Amino acid sequence: MKIRIETSIHASVKKVWNACITPDDITQWNFATPEWCCPKAEIDLKPSGKFSYRMEAKDGSMGFDFDGEFTAVEEMSLIKFHLGDNREVEVNFTENGEALIATEIFEAEDENSAEQQKQGWQSILNHFKDYVESAN
Repeated sequence: MKIRIETSIHASVKKVWNACITPDDITQWNFATPEWCCPKAEIDLKPSGKFSYRMEAKDGSMGFDFDGEFTAVEEMSLIKFHLGDNREVEVNFTENGEALIATEIFEAEDENSAEQQKQGWQSILNHFKDYVESAN
C-alpha cells in the first residue's frame, strides 16, 4: 500500500530544497512530536548515496535510525530513496504560484496502521513546512 501526503510551503524552491538536504536543517525539523528530536543527520545526496537520521525521544527512553539509499535525485524537484527495510519513498517539489507543493509518497510498513503512518509522516512534513516558513 502506498500513502500520499502533501503540504503547501510559502518559500522559494531553493530554500525548501536546502532545508530538505542540509544536515543541520534536518535536525531542526525531522520529528513528529515535540517530545522527539533528531540529534544527528548524515546525507550523501546522489544516486546510490546513503542517508541516516537518528530519531530519539527527548527523555532518552527510545530511539531508532531512519536510514536508506537514494535511487534518484533531480535537483530542486525530486528525491527517491529506499529505506533500510526496502520500502520506496518519493518526494516531489512542485511550484504552484507563490507556494511550493511538497508531496511524499511512501510504501506503508506492516507494524502500524496506515492512518498512524500517514499522521506521523504528515506531522514531520508539517514541522518541515513550519521550519522553512519561519526562516523567511
